Amino acid sequence: MSSSADLVANGVDRHDHVLRPRPRKPQHSAVRALSRASSGENMDGQTPSSAAFENGSASGLASGRSTPVPENAPPSVKSLSSARKQARAENRRRRIFPSTDFESRVSHFDPESDYRDFHGFFNLFWIGLFIMGITTGLRNMKDTGFPLRFQIWTLFTIKLWHLAVADALMVGSTIVSLGIHWMSRNAPANGVLAWKKGGMALQSIYQVAWFAFWVFLPFYLDWTWTAQVFFLLHTMVLLMKMHSWAFYNGHLCETEKRLHSLDNHSRNSPSDLRPAYLYPSAERPEPTTAPKSRVSLSDEDNEKSADELGTLREDLARELTSPIGNVTYPANLTLANCGDYLLCPTLCYEIEYPRLEHRNWISLISKIIATFGCIFLLTVVSEEFILPVLTDAAQKLHPVLGAPPPMSESLLILLESISWLLFPFMLTFLLVFLVIFEYVLGAFAEITRFADRHFYSDWWNSTDWMEFSREWNIPVYSFLRRHVYSASRPHLGKSRATVITFLISAVGHEIVMACITKKIRGYGFICQMMQLPIFMMQNTKWVRGRQTLNNVFFWASMILGLSLICALYVLV
Repeated sequence: MSSSADLVANGVDRHDHVLRPRPRKPQHSAVRALSRASSGENMDGQTPSSAAFENGSASGLASGRSTPVPENAPPSVKSLSSARKQARAENRRRRIFPSTDFESRVSHFDPESDYRDFHGFFNLFWIGLFIMGITTGLRNMKDTGFPLRFQIWTLFTIKLWHLAVADALMVGSTIVSLGIHWMSRNAPANGVLAWKKGGMALQSIYQVAWFAFWVFLPFYLDWTWTAQVFFLLHTMVLLMKMHSWAFYNGHLCETEKRLHSLDNHSRNSPSDLRPAYLYPSAERPEPTTAPKSRVSLSDEDNEKSADELGTLREDLARELTSPIGNVTYPANLTLANCGDYLLCPTLCYEIEYPRLEHRNWISLISKIIATFGCIFLLTVVSEEFILPVLTDAAQKLHPVLGAPPPMSESLLILLESISWLLFPFMLTFLLVFLVIFEYVLGAFAEITRFADRHFYSDWWNSTDWMEFSREWNIPVYSFLRRHVYSASRPHLGKSRATVITFLISAVGHEIVMACITKKIRGYGFICQMMQLPIFMMQNTKWVRGRQTLNNVFFWASMILGLSLICALYVLV
């Protein structure tokens, strides 16, 4: 048997013979050994005799008493050798005492392992949260006589009707974009209200005014921070949906006018013969153009020129048709289509989406229950482990009577508060992720029969912030890539487009923090923009490729950043 050095010297990887766990629940080794001993099978599912016949050798089963049979031995000699090996195998198979099989294998958590099913840890996570809820309720019963505290729970009921009416009006106001689009579509190709001229400007002005009004309204009505957070997040979702709908249909409007203009193409009335502009999509993240046509007025009567003109028509017509092929612009300009898009769990508009044939009602009900369960746990964590820490620190840093503590003591109070908030904010972050991307979006996907449920990827294995931004929130990432990065890259270049994309994302996060705390400090904006230099540092030759180190750094910075930002906004 060759040694590891011989294998390496011969160019053979010493891990080639290692058996890795298969991506399924493995059978217990003792049970597998007993079943193998009773059936006479080896690790490959073969009997020892069949393995010996196939491999021409039984080195794995031999006891050392066999004499190798030459390759040119007579058939009778080979038959006798096989008979002896089979007899010895039969004797071993009749052993009473069970044996243990030892092989070259790796553990499930080994980096070389192919095992990826850790659903049991997900169940353990929920069991741990259940234990936390029970112990918290028992402690509250002992201290106050009630299983729950009611500092945050009572906030949910304050001005609830204000929230419901305002949210319904906000959703209804998005329909104005449909009216603006019809004005642009009915305008002449070079008219003032055409999409590429006044239509795009009018839609942009409306979006800015719309967003400013609905962000200001909760401040004017003096809502609680819980209602304001929900309303602001819904406002930002509707803003992105409205922008995607308006600008994608604006592109289709200009494409339709170009297609119709080709019907009247002549020497005296030339048309726009540039290649068709292909809007970014899931299959084509970057905007591109169709293969360039060489149509010109001088060879208009040429057969080749006519074929190229037909190709341009086909490219434009294909751009007006959904990828599935059932709907063509402008058949999608209906209230039903707009309402369906508002319910679909996506921020990027398409004429048509892939759908499932049936709804899974059991899955829908379970996701609704899980949504309220996550909200309940988020409230418990906030009320039991976050709010008391912040309240106690605020009283120490800003006493009602007496002077504030010196700078050194204030710094210690701030650091202590951050340390107490680390674990609660880690739980809060995980619960927010689950309630949004697994349960809320999953529930709307079931309601609309939306087939694409890829709302996130394995962001928990991220090694840098760029990878995290791509994988933890795929709907927002797809929107920013399609409508911000891809739209600005042709004009600004790759680097500046990346900075602009991060800048818009940072502004959005800062607006959320300002609405929650009613303070404009810029901490969230600074932390968001710091992701760019951190990403550049992780791409250096000293750090790049160290996956475990980078993943640990990602998690540490994530947990510390959440606690730090919260403490700074509330206490400073």
